[in-house]
Amino acid sequence: MTLEQFKKKMKRIPDGPGIYFFLGKNKKVLYIGKATSLRDRMRSYFATDLHEVRSPLIANMVAVAVSIDWRKTDSVLEALLLEASLIKTYKPKANTDLKDDKSFNYVVITEEEYPRVLVIRGKNLKEAPTTKKIFGPFPHGMQLREAMRLIRKIFPFRDTCKPQQGRPCFNFQLGLCPGVCNGMVDAKEYRRTIRHIVLLFEGKKQQLLKAINKEMRVAAKDERFEEAKELHRQMYALQHIQDISLIKEEYRSATLATDRSKRIEAYDVAHLRGSAAVGVMVVVEDGEANKAQYRKFKIKTAKAGDDSGALKEILSRRLGHDEWPLPRLIVVDGSTAQINAARNVLAEYGMAIPVVGVVKDEKHRPRNISGDRELIKDRERDILLANAEAHRFAVGYHRKTSRKELTL
Repeated sequence: MTLEQFKKKMKRIPDGPGIYFFLGKNKKVLYIGKATSLRDRMRSYFATDLHEVRSPLIANMVAVAVSIDWRKTDSVLEALLLEASLIKTYKPKANTDLKDDKSFNYVVITEEEYPRVLVIRGKNLKEAPTTKKIFGPFPHGMQLREAMRLIRKIFPFRDTCKPQQGRPCFNFQLGLCPGVCNGMVDAKEYRRTIRHIVLLFEGKKQQLLKAINKEMRVAAKDERFEEAKELHRQMYALQHIQDISLIKEEYRSATLATDRSKRIEAYDVAHLRGSAAVGVMVVVEDGEANKAQYRKFKIKTAKAGDDSGALKEILSRRLGHDEWPLPRLIVVDGSTAQINAARNVLAEYGMAIPVVGVVKDEKHRPRNISGDRELIKDRERDILLANAEAHRFAVGYHRKTSRKELTL
């Protein structure tokens, strides 16, 4: 689809939350995304620097698309849930190829007298408890966590506590568990809440509102006023969803994805003689550390003591996040082995982001920077800052993780 074709449609695209589609020949769905502002997000795909800002997979998808479509929603929360439902239905290649299915998140409702609502990684689905419903895949893990917080405030549910255990769980004290643990809610009433959650995840908001309204009227007629009051609260909350946290996260992803002019990402690995290995990503933009974008990774597949393998795992998982902007430069801690490990991962993803390595002396002080000298010359201060931040963040994360393991 050309920029001129897009401009003809742009005036009709709403400036509000919703789902958008890139379509190929015969209206085949190539890609599905969500946005706080459909107009702004869809416009970003036709920027002149798309190949630099987005992954090659997305850039190629836009090039072969012949048309676009969209579906407006009342909130970002609904857009997030609808996106997952439609990805599951259509399985667009540009969505499913962005990362391994095992990396996606799913919401599982268990088959129990008091069902649990759990967020589970795709790779762990086979080990999950017997399930009644599975929703997903959800491509955006951080946004899903924010969404689950919002949903749980509207419809308190059980996740870890044991039914009828006698004492109230911690989530009950926060108003996030309806009282499965201490007998404050019976199985019939709780299953009604689960039905409400299912309707919400299925994108059937209007059906859900009608069901709650009917239940509220019946409860009021039977003089069950506390129950009617709670149902009224739920209906009002659904009609006035305050998804500010989701809007902020969506806005951050959208704006960062359009400007990476001076973004540097640095990676480091920390472990104790090969055990309890963790890794981190830090970001330096315009000469300043952007701590809001730091990320932590527990090493899961690399062998103990294999720093290059751990780095490859971290980078592979990071590049699976298409919603994160790509950097202009990647900094690793080490020399040839680490640089080559990073370059190999980037090559697998079809990316040509330059990589430099900071070589340390025996006291872990920077001794040299390996890589393209012209590239390093004007960025030496930022490279060293990024490397120092990555080391500090990795060591702090490792110490925290190690303390937790020792107390178990």
